[in-house]
Amino acid sequence: MKLSRLAIQNIFNGQSTGEVQIIKFVNNLLEFALEQKASDIHIEPLERATRIRLRIDGFLYTALEVASSYHNAIVSRIKIISSLDIAEKRLPQDGRVDVDVSGRKVDLRIATLPVMYGERVVIRVLEKNQVLLDLTSLDFSEANLEAYEKIISAPNGMVLLTGPTGSGKSTTLYATLAQLNDEAKNIITIEDPVERTIEGVQQIAVNNKAGLTFATGLRSILRQDPNIIMVGEIRDQETARIAVQSALTGHLVLSTLHTNNAVGAVTRLLDIGIEPFLVAAALRGVVAQRLVRRICLNCREVYPVSQAELAILGCEPNSGVKLYRGRGCEKCNHTGYRGRMAIQEVLPVTSELQNLFIKGAEEKILLTQASANGFATLRQDCIAKVLAGQTTVEELLRVAYC
Repeated sequence: MKLSRLAIQNIFNGQSTGEVQIIKFVNNLLEFALEQKASDIHIEPLERATRIRLRIDGFLYTALEVASSYHNAIVSRIKIISSLDIAEKRLPQDGRVDVDVSGRKVDLRIATLPVMYGERVVIRVLEKNQVLLDLTSLDFSEANLEAYEKIISAPNGMVLLTGPTGSGKSTTLYATLAQLNDEAKNIITIEDPVERTIEGVQQIAVNNKAGLTFATGLRSILRQDPNIIMVGEIRDQETARIAVQSALTGHLVLSTLHTNNAVGAVTRLLDIGIEPFLVAAALRGVVAQRLVRRICLNCREVYPVSQAELAILGCEPNSGVKLYRGRGCEKCNHTGYRGRMAIQEVLPVTSELQNLFIKGAEEKILLTQASANGFATLRQDCIAKVLAGQTTVEELLRVAYC
């Protein structure tokens, strides 16, 4: 599917590769990406053209194609604004820049990669002036929100958010920090990079070239008398050990891990090399989350439910279940979806789970115990949102397959 090209069909006149035209093209491309709420721009050299795609609500859509003869000029312009080496075309490069796009402050993260027909460029688009969300607007179910707020109210310990890249972990972390932010508390973060600023919170950006890593930064933070520490990501054993020790010495530590589910965070910490008794003592709770596409409210409609869909949802035949889908309209680019929402599972660490951690129990046993305590999986949370008419069975099968 192609995006509507009405807004971009005239941004490149196709007649000249002069500097002014290239600058105008890149600027208008950024404006269009913001209008479409794209998270990434992909500039891809093909054999006979350069394809430009936008990632919207997690999916890539073709925006336009331009002649291959313009490719090098476009890439060079992007390299110039992000202070990359325009002469280096054989090696990948990474850069970032803050720009003003039609009065909107935007953080661009640029990554180049040499491929068959030239340099491929991916631009991550982060709008800096976005309103900081609060926890009540992050699609938590009532039970999950109550459980999570209880977890983060602990004076010390470790709270982990898990999920793949682009699953909204940072958004949840920032909303959590905003809720915990208080003049009586000293909150310090170390991030790679700082995506949003929070007034009253001291935020540090990782600088690997200067030797400021998550581990070294975390050690320095501990000498700043913090109450709450946020570590952008636990990537290695050293960072994990310092974070766990911080949680055990009176600090509330928030961080992220890349695992498939909440109980997988425990296994991951053990695999990194953290002793089971330390995990049991330090961990207060884990939230796993994913993002699913939200049905477009402008074209949402009820449709006949199949027996296969009822079986997937665990509903009885003739149960009177109503399911919704988007018919497709101009507002949603005829996809039937507009925007995304989170599905979550929230795992509070109980005494029963702590005992299982120490014994090195398998994930299946941990999940059984958690379910006995009222734990709802990602799939169960997604099913509830399908039945509420917020998303579709298609999204359930795509994202919450397990």
